Amino acid sequence: MQALVIAGHGSHLNPGSSDPAFAHADTIRETGAFDEVRETFWKEEPSFREVLRTLESEEVFVVPLFVSEGYFTEQVIPRELRLEGWDIAAWESDGTSATSATFHASDVDKTVHYCGPVGTHDAMSDVIVQRAKSVTGDPDVGEGFGLAVVGHGTERNENSAKAIEYHADRIRGMDRFDEVQALYMDEEPEVDDVTDYFESEDVVVVPLFVADGFHTQEDIPEDMGITEDYRLGYDVPALVDDTRIWYAGAVGTEPLVADVILERAGEAGADVLDAVEQVRAETGGTDPDAVSDADADADGEVEEGRA
Repeated sequence: MQALVIAGHGSHLNPGSSDPAFAHADTIRETGAFDEVRETFWKEEPSFREVLRTLESEEVFVVPLFVSEGYFTEQVIPRELRLEGWDIAAWESDGTSATSATFHASDVDKTVHYCGPVGTHDAMSDVIVQRAKSVTGDPDVGEGFGLAVVGHGTERNENSAKAIEYHADRIRGMDRFDEVQALYMDEEPEVDDVTDYFESEDVVVVPLFVADGFHTQEDIPEDMGITEDYRLGYDVPALVDDTRIWYAGAVGTEPLVADVILERAGEAGADVLDAVEQVRAETGGTDPDAVSDADADADGEVEEGRA
């Protein structure tokens, strides 16, 4: 038997913080790819420390639903799962390239494949683009538009900005949007001045956050000037300095994130090829026939937030 564990932060203050984890787990559960699918949280139940004890499967794939590598993915989750021999070097990552590493949890006698966070996977770039399609209602959105990928930014974790820059660079390389810019809440360039960084008359703003909460629903809308008071709501698009701002909300709520979770598990060895195709077809993802190298690896043909 094999199980999938989706590990999120959760919150005692924001009851909606865990919604994306539950939604993506339900989507994956319906594919039947795993004997068990379990959600677990740092701030909610079931906890990281107990989740392995709730599973019957001997083989477990753990995918952190976090935006970047950092304190939670490198210290908290491995410690709470009691991964024997865990060392960050096992990921061989430069801050955005964590893949997976396999450990044994002897107290529960299980093999645990610990994967890199969802937010740094290449497929997240596709989710950001999908988010732009969703908010504009235009499957061909790109020409004539700018795209802002927004992160929290913090000097305490340099990997936070690395993840934002990584996806902005990848999407810029697609030549789909006229302009692509990485912006931040707590460091330069700041999202407050979003219109200063674009010449396009239309700009899609996608926060690389796992769930909607205070930052995405209150701070960023007010900082950009699309509303004076978040309690009054805001239009989409909203006009700011003669620029139409298409504000998308947290990318983690996009249904296609379920595909990224499967990609992570597949690259760690789970048999998920059929599930990936099913989820992509159901969530408006990329062409189901366009199977990535990573998917092929999962099938044996080739090789693998807020932290």
